[in-house]
Amino acid sequence: MTNPILKIQGLCMDFPAGGLLKEMTRAVDNVDMEVAAGEIRGIVGESGSGKTTLARCSLRLLEPSCGSTFFDGRNLAELSSAELRRKRREFQMIFQDLYASLNPSMTVEEILLEPLEIQEIGTREERLRRVRELIGAVSLDESFMRTKPAELSGGQQQRVGIARGLALKPRLLIADEPVSALDVSVQAQILNLLSDVQKHYSPTLILISHSLYAIHYLCTHVSVMYRGRIVEEAPSARFFENARHPYSRLLLESMPVLEPIQRNPVQVPKYDLAPRPGSGCVFQPDCPRRMAVCAEQVPALKEISSAEKVACFLY
Repeated sequence: MTNPILKIQGLCMDFPAGGLLKEMTRAVDNVDMEVAAGEIRGIVGESGSGKTTLARCSLRLLEPSCGSTFFDGRNLAELSSAELRRKRREFQMIFQDLYASLNPSMTVEEILLEPLEIQEIGTREERLRRVRELIGAVSLDESFMRTKPAELSGGQQQRVGIARGLALKPRLLIADEPVSALDVSVQAQILNLLSDVQKHYSPTLILISHSLYAIHYLCTHVSVMYRGRIVEEAPSARFFENARHPYSRLLLESMPVLEPIQRNPVQVPKYDLAPRPGSGCVFQPDCPRRMAVCAEQVPALKEISSAEKVACFLY
């Protein structure tokens, strides 16, 4: 891949685990990832696998414990506070808890005006014109401009969140579980809206989800996370046709609507995502194909064919 818009190198994030010993829990563990401009990347994994933490660290909403993030070749850790604020015009995030991220005392108009005002973009009239454009882009009526978040349905709140994410015309947009709290019919509407947004505005889009349905529908590339690590990356069509990592294959077998992959069926275990002591592959205690080496060494994420990477000793 040449000149990725987002490049993550050796990213780690530790949080205090509590207790008298002041132990730390590693939520993101030595992640490397590159996302090309114009790509729609899906990051999939169970709740607690580190997807949201990875996204927040990659945009410097959280300061990682170690590692680097490069946006369009610039190391974000080397930017001053003023430089980072200006740079944030180019990358935005749609947060998982939409209601908590929308100020309940502000109207939709005020919520959408706020990023334009903070970044001092345009005159008052130009900002209002941009807000009306955003309202139309997410298929809301202009009458919603005078409402507050509590007066909106979940789907309408999500549309406001998408509009706010688009306000500064970012080159990179990260959507964190944008459909997880919505019913099925509204999920389809929001996924269609994200697809339209990507076609019309052409941002690079990263979709974080524990739902393979959403990833399968929208994304061109897939990254699979387990216990804070990327265990597989592949183009979407290739991934859903022939996932390589045993964890990825078990995930696909748990999705009955998707075309089942060809392998001997096994019972999908209920994973305990608490930290595990010791060395070796983090998946090996649950892996149906584990070998002796899996308990002794950590598999590196390596390329096994063009654009396909797997962290597994089977390859």
